[in-house]
Amino acid sequence: MTTTTLAVLVPLLPFLGAVAGLLLGRTAPGFVRPLAVLPTLTALVLAALVAVRQGGDAAVDAATELTPTGSVPIELALHVDGFAALVAVLVGLVASCVQIYSTGYLRDDPRYPSYAALVSLFTSAMLLVVYSGDLMVLLVGWEVMGICSYFLVGHYWETPEARAASLKAFLVTKLGDVPFLIGLFALATDAGSFRITRVLGAVASGSLDHPTLIALLLLAGVAGKSAQFPLHTWLPDAMAGPTPVSALIHAATMVAAGVYFIARLLPLFEASQAAMIVLAVMAAVTMAGSALAALAQDDIKRVLAYSTIGQLGYMSGALAAGDRGAAVFHLLSHGAFKALLFLAAGVIIHAAGTNSLAAMSRMRNLRDRIPDAYWTMTVALLALAAIPPFSGFFSKEAVLGVAEHVVTGHTEHAPAAAGWIVLVAGLLTAVLTAAYAMRLWLLAFRGRGAEAPDHGRQPLTMTVVLWVLAVPSLALGGFAFRLLPDWFDGRDLSPTLTTSVLGTGVALVGGIVTYAAWRHTTALTARVPLGAVAAHPEGDAARVEAEAIATHEPAYGDIAHAPDPADPGRLLLGPLHRHAAAGFHLDALYTALFVRPVLAGASLVRFLDREVVETYVRGAGALPRWLGTAVRRAQTGNVQTYVSALLAGTVVLAVAVVLVATGA
Repeated sequence: MTTTTLAVLVPLLPFLGAVAGLLLGRTAPGFVRPLAVLPTLTALVLAALVAVRQGGDAAVDAATELTPTGSVPIELALHVDGFAALVAVLVGLVASCVQIYSTGYLRDDPRYPSYAALVSLFTSAMLLVVYSGDLMVLLVGWEVMGICSYFLVGHYWETPEARAASLKAFLVTKLGDVPFLIGLFALATDAGSFRITRVLGAVASGSLDHPTLIALLLLAGVAGKSAQFPLHTWLPDAMAGPTPVSALIHAATMVAAGVYFIARLLPLFEASQAAMIVLAVMAAVTMAGSALAALAQDDIKRVLAYSTIGQLGYMSGALAAGDRGAAVFHLLSHGAFKALLFLAAGVIIHAAGTNSLAAMSRMRNLRDRIPDAYWTMTVALLALAAIPPFSGFFSKEAVLGVAEHVVTGHTEHAPAAAGWIVLVAGLLTAVLTAAYAMRLWLLAFRGRGAEAPDHGRQPLTMTVVLWVLAVPSLALGGFAFRLLPDWFDGRDLSPTLTTSVLGTGVALVGGIVTYAAWRHTTALTARVPLGAVAAHPEGDAARVEAEAIATHEPAYGDIAHAPDPADPGRLLLGPLHRHAAAGFHLDALYTALFVRPVLAGASLVRFLDREVVETYVRGAGALPRWLGTAVRRAQTGNVQTYVSALLAGTVVLAVAVVLVATGA
């Protein structure tokens, strides 16, 4: 079987599994789990075979024209280079782990058949994006992922949070997709083709007329899909969906698609220094802002969501520095440890027995109850914090090293300003990342919140997956930075001394300071006398907690059923905590700028329609009706009435004639 055939089967098998799962979900429920797991596992094996055969050599290209479309043809094309081959393996691995994990996590969910089918379709769409060599075919996978995310985020549609989150995710990403589509058409018009190879050829020859405009339009779509500032606000709310869906979206699909798209077309963005500066600023604001927000969140999944936004900012920063190898290296590394983090968080939520008990301030004694999640999440958090020798250290140092090369003038692929922006923001984010990773670990496994009832041991399918993902989270970076240059552009991905020392140093500082703050707040709250939360006139546990820590006054009647007051995030952020916890009020800003004007416009249109337009319509119908009523009343059927009316009319006419004659 040829490499091209194998590559075609990789996205096709999950698609067929999704169709079969939807058709047989009700009639043959026994086939649902095999149809969810086996096609995705097979796709993973085939993707690995494609990667082995491709081997980092010349790209595998194949194309056939779908239909004549005029001057710009649309082709069903494959373009499998080293980037595509390895990213497809990551997608297959994470999707397989999610499907296996979901068989235990959602074993009692009555809507599991549709859920599993949508996950398979989601996986197929991302694989189509990865392997596609034509931008219009890529757009199909891009949009299918959007609709799948809408249904999967809204899986628990009974809750208003899930309904609102799914709608918000759909609308915000579509807001970015509109300029993205315009940019694709403009790019194809300038290049004369939707084929990625021909587009890159047009960029190399300098035949694009509007590279800056096209790059900025495409960046809008990337910002929406990959949750970059200012279109990132949908991702934290998307945590209302099932936890395995969060793992899939954050680790290997959807949000990774935007970064992968820029990596595919990086020469286009490099053709415009303005676009590279915009990308660098977007990445810097995303990195630092999301890390601050993560440090203030209480829900464990929202912490991880903001963490994903920040790590995607690192990838965008590497692209802004002109190195797609470092960006995709971090994409691969991040995919492993972020999937592990979300699935371990799912075990924590499963241990609590409900999706609503994800607040870290209410967790207690989880280390001994879920040891698998404890150890594997510790590995993943160390990788997230970029502590050597975990995988996140090598991939994040590759990003910082690239930025340093731009600053020192060792590369001309990006302006020096972009390098400075990415380097400074990357180091600042490294401090904050280690801080919120340490905070999450302390509150989740050493917290003093409410002890949830023990729901027994988690299903084996859930715990095994954690250990499978722990292997690349621990060991991937140690050898990947030596092997990946052969698969990518040949640029060195080894950690550099300066950024390694700085990055690791600031990460250790962030972790140690957070631990010290936790010890300090723990010591304070241990001396807080017990009162009654419910009796407090404000009824705001968070405010009572802050006042108790600050004034040493009574706050809690039963400390086991109150939020954990020992939250170092409050101490570290100080007055910034309230704003960071609210995502710096961007949702409120967008509500004021966009939602309220749209609602006001809709209200005005409704008023005009009901009170003005309908008034004329009703009036136009009322006048003939009144005339008809008057005429109908005159037709009484009484002959005497008719004669009387005739006589009266005759008299009136006679009088009128006399008056006219007299006047004459």
